[in-house]
Formats: sequence, C-alpha cells, structure tokens
Amino acid sequence: MKSESIKIGLVGLGTVGGGVYEILEKHRSLLAQRIGAPVEIKKIAVRSKGKKRGKKIPAALFTEDVGEILRDPEIRIVVEVMGGTKEAKTLAFAAIKAGKHLVTANKALLALHGKEVFTAAMKAKVDVCFEAAVGGGIPILRALREGFVANEIRSLYGIVNGTCNFILTEMSQKGADFQSTLKRAQELGYAEADPTFDIDGWDAAHKLAILVSIAYGVHVPLQKLFVEGIRRVSAFDLECAKRFGFEIKLLAIAKSQGGKIQARVHPTMIPAGSMLAAVRGVHNAISIDGDSVGEGMLYGAGAGSGPTASAVVGDIVEVARNLIAGVAYTVPPLGLYTDKVRDAAIESVGALRSSYYLRFQATDRPGVLSKIAAILGRHRISISSVYQNVREEGRVVPIVILTHEALEKDIQAAIAKVDRLEVMKEKTLLIRVEENCR
Repeated sequence: MKSESIKIGLVGLGTVGGGVYEILEKHRSLLAQRIGAPVEIKKIAVRSKGKKRGKKIPAALFTEDVGEILRDPEIRIVVEVMGGTKEAKTLAFAAIKAGKHLVTANKALLALHGKEVFTAAMKAKVDVCFEAAVGGGIPILRALREGFVANEIRSLYGIVNGTCNFILTEMSQKGADFQSTLKRAQELGYAEADPTFDIDGWDAAHKLAILVSIAYGVHVPLQKLFVEGIRRVSAFDLECAKRFGFEIKLLAIAKSQGGKIQARVHPTMIPAGSMLAAVRGVHNAISIDGDSVGEGMLYGAGAGSGPTASAVVGDIVEVARNLIAGVAYTVPPLGLYTDKVRDAAIESVGALRSSYYLRFQATDRPGVLSKIAAILGRHRISISSVYQNVREEGRVVPIVILTHEALEKDIQAAIAKVDRLEVMKEKTLLIRVEENCR
C-alpha cells in the first residue's frame, strides 16, 4: 500500500472551499487510514492572495495563477469549487487535458456542458466526480449510479432547493406573504441577494438534469426541461392546499413512460401525509422508486459549508483510492460509459396527465363560476372540488377549483380562454397535483 501523500490543487476558497480545507485538516489521520495514504492540499488558487480570511492557512499554499496547479506534475486531483460556468469550464477541460482527475461541485457546469466534459474525461481516462453538485451532503448521485444499479427507475421526486423549501415552509406555517418570507430568507443567509436562480426554479432544473442523466443514462439538454418557480404561490394557496389534504413543494420530477422521460420542475401539491411533505426548512430530500427495490428516500442538509464540503471530500477519497489501486474511470460519471449514453427523449409537458389546482382572481358577480365551469367542461376537464372563502359582490375574490385528472394541453387551452373573460383580474394560477407521491 502506498504511503506517499496524494496531492490536491484546490481552486476556490469560498464557503465550500473553506469547508473542504477544514475537513481535510481536521480528519487528516482518519482519511489517511481510510484511503491508505495521506491526502494534502499543495496549492490553493484564489483571485487575491491578499484577501483577509477567517481561516489560518499557510500563505505558501496560495496562488493567483491556476496554471501552477495545472502544470504541477505532483498534483493529481483538481478540486473546482469556485462556481460560475465560463471559467469553470475552461478549468475543467484544462485539468482533464493535463491528465488530472477532477472533483467539482458545479451543477451548472455539468448541466450545461456535462456531455463534453464526460467525453473528454473518458478519452483521457481520468475520473470526474461531482457528488456535491446535487443535494449537498446527501449521497444521491452515488446511490443512483451504484446503489440502484439493479433497478429501472420508475420515478424520482426531489426537493433539491433549500431556499424554496424554506420559503414555502415559512409561508405555510406562519401564513406570511412571499416577499416578506423571501426577505427573511435573505437575512438568514438562505437566499442570495439576487434570488432569481433559486425562486424561478433554475437551480433545481440544473440538478434535475444531472439526476435524470444518471437515473436514465441520457444526456439532457437543459432547454428541454419544463421549469416554473414559486413567485406566484401565496399563503392563501398553501392554506387551500391544506384544506384539500395537500402540501405545496417545489419539486424536481422525473418519470420514465413509454420510452420517453418526463422531466419537470414546478410547484407541486403532494399528499400531506407523504414523506416529502414532512421535509421542512432548508433540508433536501429525494424519493426514488425502483422496479426491484421499491420506494426509498434520501434526506439531509442540501447546502452549506459542512454538508457540501463533506460530499466533495467523499469524491476526493474515491479518486485517491483509485490512484492507489492504479485504476481510473472504473465507474463512469453517469453510470454508463459515454459512448453508451444516448440523447434524452423528453416528453412535452402538454402530454402530462394530472389533477390540477386552479386559482382564479375574479370580480365577484353572479354566474362567474358557471362561466368558468362551462369553459373547463368544453375542454374535457371535470371539477373535483370548489372553494371560495369570500363572497363580496363587485370586489375581486379568489375562486379555487381542484380538477380530476386532465391533459395539460387541455388545461392550458381552457385557462387561456378563462383569462380572457372580462371578470378575470389576473392570470390564473395553476399548480399540478401528484397524488401518488409518497
């Protein structure tokens, strides 16, 4: 068993990078025991060596030239935790070209450029590991790639954005409005100053693209995913959901049906008694249904220095063990070798069959509900329940309808006609219902 240390080049020393450094220092002996050789950071590439940092790190480790890491033959593993996509993409290809193994937490990089990165890695026979890209400290990618390898994945439901889950939890429990809850999330550090990426669903979409790629062995063009955020969900909607026996979560959903894959991100009503409904605050959870193993769920902290850095260090350990064994690329990044990965056939959201929650904002006049019901009926949509908590003629009031199962394209066509009625004062809110979600 080798005893010489395995050298690492760390690119980025923000929240995650700092956490990686701390874990490698704190568990130096433990990791050496588990790997069979010590691992050590030889260089840390940062934008400014002079920046004040809360951690006591030897000045000799720092460089502003990432090329020092790429040119150093002793550095076998490059760890990219700087974020962004343009510079990260350049670094990823440069590291692979230099014959170095890559560990990254960059979900956007892989969602947008994974196909090229994985192809380059296969040709160079180097590992690309990215457990931290989805679910923070939850080992979901390794579970999908290896633990569920004997299964066809029938469905996957994920709460994969802690910011949105915190906001929806707070609104549900406290009856607060969206804007004030978002502000509180920002004050607590759970939401960015510009929260668009999170609340409009794109963070979850990047993660879903990676999950679908591994679950089904496909490349997923991000633009083919249906993505919708939580901006329009109100405390009133969350209260109505409870009345109907549901909770509202921003879900990343994937299903395999008839040779095509459903892949979508949107607010979703799920049964209040389901395991996912009980996931509160900033936590993440992914529920998987395999044809052999059945249903299971992984739950934990989806972000933060410790959990995310833990996943990064787990990848470092995997690569280090491979280096000691003298092997690489034994488990391909997506569970299939790149030449076996096909382009995904993503089903249009219009083909979705589901129940729907519809909230109409209409002037309260006699006959409004009958007009809405007539339009729904003409589009083959039957009504399961109706709720209207306020009646005040002449004022704008919410009317809530829960439908039986219908085709999305029919629902969208009906809503377009309803929204053109004179009495309608804003666009109808639609929330899809997943009644079989466990």
